[in-house]
Amino acid sequence: GGPFGAVIAKDGIIVAEASNSVTIDLDPTAHAEVNCIRQATRKLKTFNLEGCEIYTSCEPCPMCLGAIYWAHLDKIYYANDRKDAAKIGFDDEFIYEEIDRKIEERHKPMIALMRDEALGAFRMWEENTEKTEY
Repeated sequence: GGPFGAVIAKDGIIVAEASNSVTIDLDPTAHAEVNCIRQATRKLKTFNLEGCEIYTSCEPCPMCLGAIYWAHLDKIYYANDRKDAAKIGFDDEFIYEEIDRKIEERHKPMIALMRDEALGAFRMWEENTEKTEY
């Protein structure tokens, strides 16, 4: 993968460390931050990483930033920024721009379908009294 690494620490102790493995795993989501979050959640046996901090070699891309927020990490420390990454061929600016566009103006078509049927699954989730919320 690319030249990216990440470490997650809790109370000053490293609980996970990972690197980018996109080309090794043939998985475009295998960024260092995502790999590190996966390791930390398994090690700590929780999907909520409150109380943890992530240290990354570069400002997280939009996907990784989303994962960091979903994992509830407290703080992000990073070395290189997105402009540094763009200079070596890792330019995510188009994704930031795409997110800001209205759905109908995005470059990849997004077509809503079967909403009424899909809402049934949401209603079942909402009514489930034994769900684990996150």
